[in-house]
Amino acid sequence: MPDQELRNIAIIAHVDHGKTTLVDEILKQSKLFLKEDQFRECFLDSNDIERERGITILAKNVSVQYRGAKINIIDTPGHSDFGGQVERVLNLADGALLLVDAADGPMPQTRFVLAKALELGLKCIVILNKMDRTEARPDAVLNEVFDLFVSLGANDEQLDFPVLYASGRDGWVSTTMEGERSSVVPLMDAILEHIPAPPVEDGPVQMQVATIEHSDYVGRIGIGRVYRGTLDLTSPVVHMTHKGAVNPVQLKQLWVFEGLGRRSVDKVTCGDLCAVVGITDIDIGDTLAHAEHPEILSPIRMDEPTLSMIFRINDSPFFGQDGTYCTSRHLRQRLFLETKRDVALRVEEMAGDSFKVSGRGVLHLSILIENMRREGFEMTVAQPQVIFKDVDGQKHEPIELLFVDAPAIYAGKVIELVGSKRGELVRVSHQGDRKVQEFHIPTRGTIGLRSKLLTVTAGEAILFHSFIHYAPVMGEFSQRNKGSMISMASGRAAPFALDGLQLRGLLFVDPGRECYEGMIVGEHCLDSDLVVNIQKCKPFTNIRAAGCDRNLEIAPAVKLSLEEAIEYITRDELVEVTPLNIRLRKRLLNENDRKRVRRQAQTAIS
Repeated sequence: MPDQELRNIAIIAHVDHGKTTLVDEILKQSKLFLKEDQFRECFLDSNDIERERGITILAKNVSVQYRGAKINIIDTPGHSDFGGQVERVLNLADGALLLVDAADGPMPQTRFVLAKALELGLKCIVILNKMDRTEARPDAVLNEVFDLFVSLGANDEQLDFPVLYASGRDGWVSTTMEGERSSVVPLMDAILEHIPAPPVEDGPVQMQVATIEHSDYVGRIGIGRVYRGTLDLTSPVVHMTHKGAVNPVQLKQLWVFEGLGRRSVDKVTCGDLCAVVGITDIDIGDTLAHAEHPEILSPIRMDEPTLSMIFRINDSPFFGQDGTYCTSRHLRQRLFLETKRDVALRVEEMAGDSFKVSGRGVLHLSILIENMRREGFEMTVAQPQVIFKDVDGQKHEPIELLFVDAPAIYAGKVIELVGSKRGELVRVSHQGDRKVQEFHIPTRGTIGLRSKLLTVTAGEAILFHSFIHYAPVMGEFSQRNKGSMISMASGRAAPFALDGLQLRGLLFVDPGRECYEGMIVGEHCLDSDLVVNIQKCKPFTNIRAAGCDRNLEIAPAVKLSLEEAIEYITRDELVEVTPLNIRLRKRLLNENDRKRVRRQAQTAIS
């Protein structure tokens, strides 16, 4: 029997609906911070990129004590690209807190995480968060949430969900819209009242791993839940892999989650969450069982990656100027290390010192690239490619549910643009002077779509998308209808040359920027590439005349983020990533080489 009453809950929601902020208030009001200056906003977002972007990337485990019960809280990522972690950690929980923005309502990731929770039979508490927003519409949003439960096939017990109203930023939760707004105590009471305690099953021990951490000191750490019996450091156990292998092991350490940290223990009772150390090849879905009664648990099913990219060494003329780790050996070692930490990632070695890296979306892969460049790596990455499947002899591609929230006056332009990417409008709803349009669109069509939608809606569009299923390929469409301006030589960008090129398109470089042959320095206004002399300076003569010169007025260069650069390039282009720079370049730097390849392609077609 457990030493005290237990509750295991996961907090799930769409990105930016306030999960981490609400967890902050739970921790703060639970007196886990001894001093006021120890607390900071988004405390669980410990990763630098998480704090910069304001999103949760890695699932976190904490625990709080309330009325004699231990409540294990799992904060999950909100972006669909990190949905692989949500799928796994929901297996650790007996219930879920579903947060929904009281103004925005259910969004794509809301549907995704709720479908997973209902599939596992979890009991949900619905929290309408951000009630302090002036545009909050709790009654309408509650109806939308109920409709979502029905459409996902919830049973009668799951449809009878309790509803709470909250403002995570202001630190209150209430059982009614007009109730007392002073603390999160009503939420803690609802957890104890509505979320069932984990079932206690006596017998030979069974523990299943749901997520993996990696430490440079102790190796792989398996985090999971004890489903039967008591896991003891001294008892003989076997490691049963999801591939069928059974190996006797000796556990070195057992940790349980306590407050913001972990506590080393000798045993873990049934229903509690724990971390195990001492098994070098432990993996997601593996079972630890009693040596004399080895019984494996059902494997944890995960959705497969939908996008892949080619990672290569940096072979540009500026190779090695910024980075510390530039060789294929370093690249290989780092990528395969990442697969130990992120099981939703796949890495496959290719010819020519390149690696095919597959993930759940552009953001998933770009976060990996950003982490690597901050660690001192240099590399080049190719255009993201969709992973197709062969189903009954027919080629299928991933389809996503796309939400576009934009002013009603731009609705026609949104439909036209998404339609050009083979998107199909499935639903329209009105929120004041704005329209929320839902589309089914191929994953191929979402690559680079954000910047185009922002352009046609004067920067007012808000869009989210989430994978829903595979479907037959919907046909070809243009990814980009503009060509590139390519530097023909190496050297610094001259103001005189940039001034003349402004009429030809948008520039990506400022005056004085070092460029090399084959580097993309701008976007051409036409659909063809243009090779330019960006180093051209004004010719000097011995003749001077007053008024023959004019001031050069050069518009600021367009600065592409890492995600924008990845989504911008085409098949024959690469993104060069270094700790200090993000550059675009052609795969073949020399123009004569590019002409030769084009002639060979035309000959092959004819």
